[in-house]
Amino acid sequence: METIETSDASLRGQAEIWQHMFSFADSMALKCAVELRIADIINSHGGSITLSQIASSIGSSSPNISYLSRVMRLLVRRKIFAANHDSRGGETLYGLTHSSRWLLRDSELSLAPMILMENHPWLMAPWHCFSQCVKEGGIAFKVAHGKEIWDFALQNPEFNKLFNDGGGIGEMLSEIVKSYPHIKGINFDLPHVIATAPKYDGISHVEGDMFKAAPQADAVIMKWILHDWSDEDCVKILRNCKEAIPEKTGKVIIVDVVLRPDGSGIFDETGLVFDLLMLAHTTGGRERTEQEWKKLLEEGGFPRYNIINIPAFPFIIEAFPQ
Repeated sequence: METIETSDASLRGQAEIWQHMFSFADSMALKCAVELRIADIINSHGGSITLSQIASSIGSSSPNISYLSRVMRLLVRRKIFAANHDSRGGETLYGLTHSSRWLLRDSELSLAPMILMENHPWLMAPWHCFSQCVKEGGIAFKVAHGKEIWDFALQNPEFNKLFNDGGGIGEMLSEIVKSYPHIKGINFDLPHVIATAPKYDGISHVEGDMFKAAPQADAVIMKWILHDWSDEDCVKILRNCKEAIPEKTGKVIIVDVVLRPDGSGIFDETGLVFDLLMLAHTTGGRERTEQEWKKLLEEGGFPRYNIINIPAFPFIIEAFPQ
């Protein structure tokens, strides 16, 4: 009996290694679905449709339906799409799921631009440099491309657009102002980012460098900013934010990951993956536990903070200078 149990455990271990080895296949199938706008095609029909109907809408005069069916088979297995098989032998009907609705391009909560960005060869290349960086040190993105990500974006308009489509041009601020019109927003970023930012009602775009100074405001909100930088750099940013807000009534709102390595929340594993994402793409960036955030905020001049757990990814941290 012990031999059988050991054998079963070994087989499970082997199966897990195979699964991890080819987990990139899920990402590539997902990227394919986004590039072909499959979720949008299904959504535009108002209900489940056949593979032939999907193929006829992808913008090709000679689509390879065999390719498409095999990609869709995996995505259905992963519950990205739903498949309803006709018991009478008719064509299978494909529909949306709670997951595929996050792939809709025109949705306010779409993850489609980020999928295209994170799975682009430019951003995948640094992941292949991890072992070299463990042995020799260095910055993975720079090892892969010869320059750090911000310089790469500055010198490469195509990459800059890809990066900004994933965020950074004032979309979050525009939604806040849209919901609360009495708020006037300032979208503050580097010149090459501001140059591509669209016009939004109630928002002014300001060029600058957060390491030098920040515009005066009642509050500063930073989404997925501080995780890009080392502790030393974050302290500089936070101190500049402190100088920009009222001492008694001002606050900094940080939208970022709070790592819980042993947590069982639905996004806790995603947080660990994001920490490796910071290794791949940033210079000293990292995701942080609550204790690491506490230390960082105190050094940056914010001794009081409040973590707001929201039913979303990531978290919200309110930090106060008094």
